[in-house]
Amino acid sequence: MHDTSQGSHAQTVDFPRETEGLPQARETELVELADGDQFDLEIIPVKKQIGDATVRMLAYNGSVPGPTLKVAQGSTITVQVTNHGDLEATVHWHGLRLENRYDGTHDTQAPIPVGETFTYHVHVPDSGAYWYHPHIREDYGQELGLYGNILVTPSEPDYWSPANRELLVTLDDILIEHGQIAAFRETETTHVAMGRFGNVMLVSGDPDLSLDAKRDEVVRFYFTNTANTRVFNVALPGAQMKLVGADAGHYEHEEIVEEVLLAPSERVVVDLLFADARELQLEHRTPERTYPLAAIAIADEQATPSYAEEFARMRTNRDMAEVRERIEPFLKAPPDKTLSFVAEMDMGVPEGVPVVYVCPMHAEVVSEEPGSCPQCGMKLLAQAAEDTTYVCPMHPEVTSEKPDRCPKCGMKLVPESLIAAAGEHGHEHHHGHGHHGDEHEGHEQAHHGRAHGHELHGEHGHQHSDAEHAHETAQGIEWEDDMVEVNRMTTPANMRWKLVDGETGAENAQIDWTFRVGDQVKLRLVNEMDSDHPMPHPFHVHGAGRFLILARDDVVEPNLVWKDTVLVRTAETVDILLDVTNPGSWMAHCHIAEHHESGMMFSFTVVPADAD
Repeated sequence: MHDTSQGSHAQTVDFPRETEGLPQARETELVELADGDQFDLEIIPVKKQIGDATVRMLAYNGSVPGPTLKVAQGSTITVQVTNHGDLEATVHWHGLRLENRYDGTHDTQAPIPVGETFTYHVHVPDSGAYWYHPHIREDYGQELGLYGNILVTPSEPDYWSPANRELLVTLDDILIEHGQIAAFRETETTHVAMGRFGNVMLVSGDPDLSLDAKRDEVVRFYFTNTANTRVFNVALPGAQMKLVGADAGHYEHEEIVEEVLLAPSERVVVDLLFADARELQLEHRTPERTYPLAAIAIADEQATPSYAEEFARMRTNRDMAEVRERIEPFLKAPPDKTLSFVAEMDMGVPEGVPVVYVCPMHAEVVSEEPGSCPQCGMKLLAQAAEDTTYVCPMHPEVTSEKPDRCPKCGMKLVPESLIAAAGEHGHEHHHGHGHHGDEHEGHEQAHHGRAHGHELHGEHGHQHSDAEHAHETAQGIEWEDDMVEVNRMTTPANMRWKLVDGETGAENAQIDWTFRVGDQVKLRLVNEMDSDHPMPHPFHVHGAGRFLILARDDVVEPNLVWKDTVLVRTAETVDILLDVTNPGSWMAHCHIAEHHESGMMFSFTVVPADAD
């Protein structure tokens, strides 16, 4: 099944990447299921065309994304999952408060071996958009295409404002190098420092998605961020965007917005009003550049009926207004639990030579002593103190004695020793089911020009005038991989992400919390700057309940909505209130897939309300 590397370095094995003999990926289907219905879901390898590349992916029922399941609120469906993928599997029903044994983690079930089947009974108590994905080697399966949406239609007919139609849209990116998806090791996760950023945007599985609409049409978009690590900031210039909902329901107040932010695994629900016949472009905006996501053509045909007047009314939802009244006592109360987010990084120290310490994200920051970068807080990495040569990770022929930028692609030059270390520990000695060739090609395309599908910036996308990565202007978010080669070489062996209990000091799996059904638990999430790599983390709580964001850095959240994931930005403190409703053993973790796989997770217990 595998090819192994030869030579002096440790043998490593990649997951397969050949496409010969595989079926072509099919279109995603919408499947409407009634209470009590059964549905068969199969994990299979497929080949899929992404721009100029034909790549091997994994798919639910042959499509990327997998089938969209449309189910009425309060229903229970049976989903029989058969695994014909590359490794043992589970399916996690993200955001659903279902019976614990069907949550789809290694805590709640035995993994499904290749060739075997497992039956899930999936209950959907809350309206909104949810999704399903792997929970074993999530970094691999999710990147390869294993994700799909669940749309739960509300039992209340006026739960949402009226719209002409609804669209479910997944937002993803994928790393393609030399016509193949960049290799994954079978035995360990890579890109653990920042997560694996892609160089091709996939919107509903398509690198060049085209949509259409009618004049004065109101279309409800359910966005889901299925990327391993990328945060999306979505805008649609030329249309009116109204924020109406998020992870697990509608907002307290509807409001007109210019853009919406989605961390990995978050969902956002917006109503879009297309007033005029024209061509529009859905965009992902960062402080440094803008990425095209999809083209939308508005026909000069009047939508009927017209919901323009209803769109103009900003509703306040009574149920969420009542929730605000109930949570008032918790706003100033001390937290019941505190959880800190911390990184430990050990990239080694050169032996037998003097060393200096360099920031891998800001190569101009050099110190004779260990410490942290004053610009971003990241741990300085040791390198030999000989005269430093700086080199472009994308164009190794570009060198300088100063930490300048590459004239070819604009990438920051990094110390040559870091590139050499990446080569020794990374893919130069790592082969699998296909030829790697130039490992930098994919990221070069990401930083300069076209990457098979949408241009990441170039002719149609654009880079903002101040391209220097600046944490003070990045909104506490890592928008890009600013240390490509160092990130590639990080694994759980040299990069450890930790969730730390503020009371006991317990870390990750050693955290031992027990709650009772009916508890209202105030959790304080602290993203520490005193960390080897400060960066944002999307914190996800499985189906023990749902939560409200109470405050960010002591500022009360102005618009309440039920959530299962919250983005905790760099150096930020977020208070949430967990409404505990479901007994069982439940996971909580960072939803950057590579952080999750490196151990940044724990399980907690919920006992019945009447338990002794």
